[in-house]
Amino acid sequence: MALVDVTKSCIDSIRQISEHIEDATLYLDAGSTESFQFIGAFPVLLDLGVRAVCSLENMCSLDAVVDWNSKSDAAKKIVVITSRLLSDAHRYILRCLSTHQGVRRCIIFTSISEISHSAYPDSPLGPDAFHEYESLLVQDYEELVKKAETKSTQPEDKSLQDNLPFEDEGWSRLTSSEEGFPRIEASSSGRDIYNNNLIGHAEDVGQKLVVSVHHFPMLLCPFSPRVFVLPSEGSIAEAYVSAEHEDSLSPGLPPLSTGLPSDGDDVPPGATLTAHFIYHLAAKMELKMEIFSIGDLSKTVGKILTDMSSLYDVGRRRRSAGLLLIDRTLDLLTPCCHGDSLVDRMFSSLPHRERATSSTQTKGSQTQLKHGPSKLQRTPLDVQIPLQKILGEEDCKIDNFQLLESIEAFLCAWDSCNSASQIVDLTNLSNKVNDKRLLHSEIELFSGSFVSTENFRGTPYLEAIMDRRTKDGGILVKKWLQETLRRENMTVNVKSRPGYVTKSELQPMIKALANSQPSLMRNKGIIQFAAATLVALDESHCATWDAFISAEKILTASAGDTTQSLAAQIGDLVNKSALVGSHGQKNGKIEPSHGVLSFQDALLLTITGYILAGENFPTSGSDGPFSWQEEHLLKEAIVDAILENPSIAKLEFLHGLREVLEANLNRVRSEKTKEVSSNQLEIDDFDDDQWASWGDEDADNYNNKEQVYGDMQLKLELRDRVDNLFKFLHKLSSLKRRNLPLRDGTLSLESNFSGDPDTSKGLLHKLLTRVLGKYDVSGLEYHSSTVGRLFKSGFGRFGLGQAKPSLADQNVILVFVIGGINGLEVREAQEALSESGRPEIELLLGGTTFLTPDDMLDLLMGDSSYFNPLIGKR
Repeated sequence: MALVDVTKSCIDSIRQISEHIEDATLYLDAGSTESFQFIGAFPVLLDLGVRAVCSLENMCSLDAVVDWNSKSDAAKKIVVITSRLLSDAHRYILRCLSTHQGVRRCIIFTSISEISHSAYPDSPLGPDAFHEYESLLVQDYEELVKKAETKSTQPEDKSLQDNLPFEDEGWSRLTSSEEGFPRIEASSSGRDIYNNNLIGHAEDVGQKLVVSVHHFPMLLCPFSPRVFVLPSEGSIAEAYVSAEHEDSLSPGLPPLSTGLPSDGDDVPPGATLTAHFIYHLAAKMELKMEIFSIGDLSKTVGKILTDMSSLYDVGRRRRSAGLLLIDRTLDLLTPCCHGDSLVDRMFSSLPHRERATSSTQTKGSQTQLKHGPSKLQRTPLDVQIPLQKILGEEDCKIDNFQLLESIEAFLCAWDSCNSASQIVDLTNLSNKVNDKRLLHSEIELFSGSFVSTENFRGTPYLEAIMDRRTKDGGILVKKWLQETLRRENMTVNVKSRPGYVTKSELQPMIKALANSQPSLMRNKGIIQFAAATLVALDESHCATWDAFISAEKILTASAGDTTQSLAAQIGDLVNKSALVGSHGQKNGKIEPSHGVLSFQDALLLTITGYILAGENFPTSGSDGPFSWQEEHLLKEAIVDAILENPSIAKLEFLHGLREVLEANLNRVRSEKTKEVSSNQLEIDDFDDDQWASWGDEDADNYNNKEQVYGDMQLKLELRDRVDNLFKFLHKLSSLKRRNLPLRDGTLSLESNFSGDPDTSKGLLHKLLTRVLGKYDVSGLEYHSSTVGRLFKSGFGRFGLGQAKPSLADQNVILVFVIGGINGLEVREAQEALSESGRPEIELLLGGTTFLTPDDMLDLLMGDSSYFNPLIGKR
């Protein structure tokens, strides 16, 4: 039987829609682009006859002439693949149609199922969502064309934005900060067909336009054939999984699993969308799921999945598999910590692509929810590997000028009448190249990215590195480079030390492989991956990561001692970060030195310390794990750190105070400067003229009293904010006590099956170890299928009852963590599988997103947290 391969299933799904995308201009939104990037789908699209692949959010009039397959006639078909709700993608789709006036057919593929559209809160679409949207899109497009025809005599610079009809049904209007609908401005003979279509076909273009909407569920980002997450800008990843209430921490994290029954009407949209995604994923991969869950939200998702299954699934020949759903809030410590994982280091060190959309400008259905926040701002998964910095500045300058010459040639051919003005603009563009500010940035101009299908002799790079530690992964990358150089018959004089990897070893080998264009194209996979490794192992990033590891080890050791020891360590970290920040500001430095932790870093370690304290000292205090005196010292340390360094505190709990704090600090420093200068005046300089100001003492005293009152008000407000911060930390320290599956201690932090206190494994490793060993797991629930419930309730009385299945009996196990996963958990899951002695089991691991420690800080204390004065104080 064939092995389960998520990447192959995605590519097969693309081939199944080949007749739809052939000879079409394909538009991908940001989520679909991210998915196709990891899948490596762009060569497949070219083989299937796609005319061009364009960005849905950043479309322009030039898209009409881009053609991969050299078709002479104009495109008559547009295909849109989106990872969003149709209501959120509507404005972009309508913009495409307004630009491609000659199009007669529009085919839309969305990863959100028809049932999910109708079940989404405040959705403008009903049960027959796809057909309803087809008619609504045609209606809006017809109205747009008619208004364009009636206003064709108006000045040419009139935007078509006002022509777009929008109903009060959840459609997202283009905001004023965005450009209007772009229009074709070309005048060369080969492009005149589009201008002719604008007016010549204005009367009947709406009637001839045929729209069809289909479901395309396989939009995911596979890191390997068995590890995947969801696109960062897709509706599923951005939908909130927890409404704001007492047991919630963040809209991007499940609520605490208290075991209390929840109202069925209050199911968060993220749970519904996740359930439908997993159901259709299993169907595409021909898997019949036996569903298990642990955590309150996971149980809700499991119930939705069970209700979606029917008696018709019984007769289908599908491979049996186990599905294990896990709430992320059962283990917040693992993604907050800096583990020994090369992949985690890469994703934390490399710059990420900027988001294509902003939730603050979107007024779609997601932002109109009554019981939840606006959609989440997930960090894009598509990293930008800075090849330019690694390969050298001079080589990339040459590439910049070659790109400039290509743009000049294209513009001259595009519009010969206006070539002079275009060349003038090109001169300005050349100046920007010289100033290193071309387009977006140098990184985006010449950068690489991860592709899961890039492989070394059949072994995908990402798959081989996902379950390796930092040192082992670096050695493997160096081995790949050496073997690639031997295959290319290249020699590089590098002093190599067995068992170690350094920048001086990797960089010359990377440059040698990228020295010629044929070699660069043949070996682009290993070049990009080795360059990413080089950035992750660079001293600037490696020193900070190692400092985190050292601090986390100290906190873990102190948590095994006393509360006084742990509180003292947390306070010491906060004080050191404050001193470093103050010293850096005096020297004009904004960023801390290599290996030195910032104030934000100290706050993340404070979160780690409080979670550890809750695990080890759950009953130390009535309102928290520390005594009043210990916590008072921590509060004062944080208050002093913020007062001394207001510019480094950029978290949302200080919203509205940053400017006041900075002004206060500048005033205090100026007063100290004046005081020092006044002390330098000699007493002998006192003269009669100064007696004139003797009567102003009362006014000065009054101003001083006002200033003291202002300082007191500022400190009181700051202390109030810090008090709210510690109330939130108390909630984090109560995770073990309030999460029902953790109360018995079998899955808690201090529990270790190996008996080695130095090795601390995360929840996923402990859970898989117990499940595969067929131990009982507190809180693990099995969701019976329709047939299982029938046997249990009906035939059970005749002795024909069905035994409860075990997850360990399945040869295929899919583990999905609602809230996200990280690289360390991938390695620990593989270790748990190896330790079980069951090599025949195929383990798939998925999650809502890929989490880094910075992402966790944002989810818990940043813009994506419920600990936010704009949303509500805790």
